[in-house]
Amino acid sequence: MKLIVITRPRFFEGEAAIITALFENGLEILHLRKPEASAGELDCFLQQLPDEYMSRIVTHEHFQMVSVFNLKGIHLNGRNKHAPTGYSGHISCSCHSFDEVSQRKRLCDYVFLSPVYDSISKEGYTSAYPYDSLLKACQAGIIDEKVIALGGVGIQHLPEIHSLGFGGVAVLGDVWKRKEEDILPHFIRLQASCAPV
Repeated sequence: MKLIVITRPRFFEGEAAIITALFENGLEILHLRKPEASAGELDCFLQQLPDEYMSRIVTHEHFQMVSVFNLKGIHLNGRNKHAPTGYSGHISCSCHSFDEVSQRKRLCDYVFLSPVYDSISKEGYTSAYPYDSLLKACQAGIIDEKVIALGGVGIQHLPEIHSLGFGGVAVLGDVWKRKEEDILPHFIRLQASCAPV
């Protein structure tokens, strides 16, 4: 299963160093989500990361950064609903219903389905999908390798997510709620749990 890490919404001291360490330890995809950041702030942050990891970063904002930094691609969401005219690179998308997943996954490299569990990072953001509905969506072919589980995902959920046919998980609160010194060891445990058996 894919393991995707989504950044905290606001920059914090030491963030670039932590993200670099995650990349050095095998992080394949980072979603750079900074909804309030200016293009200049995003540019400054990306300059703090080693060039060799740019192709592993998907941005949620300021899509022009893809060509400036040679990023992996863009992520569409409620704030940024459409790819730039003529854009033909990697696209992912946030989805909040099975219908939306069915429509959008044909046009995207992968889609996020959320919230699968009660959110860790957003208070009051509870699961929208009982297990039975997830199982039916899996059996109907709606959930497949192009669908990434997001929302409240922790290491304890990985066996269930795998059994439901998801192509991977995206984590935010489960990684960033930890003390700085615990982030990398936890990421390594997550990564091992996502690896093929």
